[in-house]
Amino acid sequence: MSLRKAYLLIFLVLIVDQLSKIYVKTNFVLGDEVEVFDWFRIHFIENEGMAWGTKIPGEYGKLILTVFRIFAVFGIGYWLADSVKKRYSNYLIVAIALIFAGAAGNIIDSVFYGVIFDASDSNLATLFSPEPYGTWFHGLVVDMFYFPIWRGTLPAWFPLWGGEEVSFFNAIFNVADVAISTGVGILLVFNKRAFPKTA
Repeated sequence: MSLRKAYLLIFLVLIVDQLSKIYVKTNFVLGDEVEVFDWFRIHFIENEGMAWGTKIPGEYGKLILTVFRIFAVFGIGYWLADSVKKRYSNYLIVAIALIFAGAAGNIIDSVFYGVIFDASDSNLATLFSPEPYGTWFHGLVVDMFYFPIWRGTLPAWFPLWGGEEVSFFNAIFNVADVAISTGVGILLVFNKRAFPKTA
């Protein structure tokens, strides 16, 4: 795969990711939910950008996370260019491009959203608001895809969570997260094709 095609894939993922986030941000108040199917909802949340809302504690935790991600994306970008140059497997190149696009998509939220949107907790957010909710590098990542495939009470004998009300699958994510997960999935499932042994 050429670098040009890899860039096109990255661009398409970023466009879909950002359009979906901007749509949700400007049409949903934080916590709003639309049921598409019983097992699939659009549920608007924001987080600091780590899986399941995990955060780095402290005053500079968010800044540290954002800066780390920016450096990681530069590393992934180098890996992509080097893989194309060395004519590595298309499986590897597509996977790297998807991971790059997903990481870049969430970085856009973290770097810019705090200064171009106002808060979403009580009103619909305004794009390019004169009263933004945050500062540079402190934006919140927009998530919206929710698949509560099963909800119920676990049997009492079940280890650790016996008798508790649970929901599966309870993660809420975005297009960028899907791209990252797909890229990692390609590397795991097609490992032998992504990293062929050289004689």
